[in-house]
Amino acid sequence: MPVDWYLLGLPPGFGRSGTTTPNRRPIMSELDAVLARIDADQEAALERLFTLLRIKSISTDSAYAGDCRACADWLVEDLCSIGFEASARTTPGHPIVVAHDRSAGGASALFYGHYDVQPVDPIELWEHDPFEPFLQTRADGSRVIRARGASDDKGQVMTFVEACRAWKSVTGRLPIALSVLLEGEEESGGVNLPPFLAAHADELKADIGLICDTGMWNPETPAINTMLRGLCGEEIVITAADRDLHSGFYGSAATNPNHVLARIIADLRDASGGVTIPGFYEGVPELPEALRRDWESLDFDAAAFLGAIGLSIPAGEKGRSVLEMTWSRPTCEVNGMGGGYQGEGFKTVIPSKASAKISFRLVFDQEPHKIREAFRGFVRERVPADCKVEFHEHGSGRAIRFPIDDPAFARTRDALGDEWGKPAVFIGGGGSIPVTAELKGKLGMDVVLAGFALEDDRIHSPNEKYDLLSFQKGIRSWARILHALAG
Repeated sequence: MPVDWYLLGLPPGFGRSGTTTPNRRPIMSELDAVLARIDADQEAALERLFTLLRIKSISTDSAYAGDCRACADWLVEDLCSIGFEASARTTPGHPIVVAHDRSAGGASALFYGHYDVQPVDPIELWEHDPFEPFLQTRADGSRVIRARGASDDKGQVMTFVEACRAWKSVTGRLPIALSVLLEGEEESGGVNLPPFLAAHADELKADIGLICDTGMWNPETPAINTMLRGLCGEEIVITAADRDLHSGFYGSAATNPNHVLARIIADLRDASGGVTIPGFYEGVPELPEALRRDWESLDFDAAAFLGAIGLSIPAGEKGRSVLEMTWSRPTCEVNGMGGGYQGEGFKTVIPSKASAKISFRLVFDQEPHKIREAFRGFVRERVPADCKVEFHEHGSGRAIRFPIDDPAFARTRDALGDEWGKPAVFIGGGGSIPVTAELKGKLGMDVVLAGFALEDDRIHSPNEKYDLLSFQKGIRSWARILHALAG
């Protein structure tokens, strides 16, 4: 039923689609009434976010364990205040917040976010206290929220919570059955989330997952991530002689592990930029033509993308676009190397050991464990018989992609388009959000990734920010999405 403006205490003309009843009292739809409530409550919503941002929930540092607990407790109290049944569940690490309001019945969703934040180091590069949020007006007139966690992920989490608050305030209920899952260790590995999901699968299952930890395509165009790359990390240590050697006495006669490592790394790619590990491209199909056309229609400037970091020549597979390279093609990257003397000055030494850290971003149906074993075989073939190699695993996860023909994706796209005035674009993601694969694998649900961050938000860096417009329109967007998901 429509909601009467006057019953809400809102002035006439507040909604955009008001009509007039026979007695000339204007009315508006439930959705418009909710959007009006959001607009009227902006100042209070911002203060609630500021309160959350002041909590130093740094998950990687045990000195802040109490702050992480306090952050979880604050979220529980806030969710309970709007009618959720919420609690902070104990784990071997930081608590996981779980909340439910399934009174609406019908369609159901599970919203995931995280309340922990990155460390603030180097603190000297911050222009203000990272845990004392404030509004800054920039030269172009735009206003931004400055604080650690403003964008990643407290500001994004609160866009969803505030949308729920508005629905409950106006109608007394949510449009669909909702569960909320807020993690406290996303920034520190998230090792306790997978077993938690497995143990509570029946409690947390829903028709669709919702995540707000991603970004816009550009400041005017919303986006939905439909694919994310997986990850496989390896560290190799090659040992030659049993000690560092004088290069004048042993040069050329003794194997130099730096040379061995350099040859291995050079062999990983061919002249066309392709990865040469046997079987590496198994499970990597060509990009569907319809998706390729969608990506080609985006206003993406590859030259500007590379120019912003001082480069101009794409380094990946020849014949592939930069968007393909970063969204739908696998990678092999050397993330760190070490071996021999690296201090000040010069030391003529042949090192005993050399090491490298190498990561693979995986796509489609690539199997991380097969990639790991193939890489190790590739390395062993190139290590001299009198040397040895050790391997250290640094995590893995499969790529994830979601079918955009699921009605939830179309409804979300339409809802975002209604709010932003531009259709949302379906995009890929070069990074990894491991929880998406966990929700798919352990709970059997597809996930809509719709976020409102911008590429200049400086997440994980000093002076992190979140545009005030992203926060305000993010709340309105989620209100529309919840309404759309209810059908």
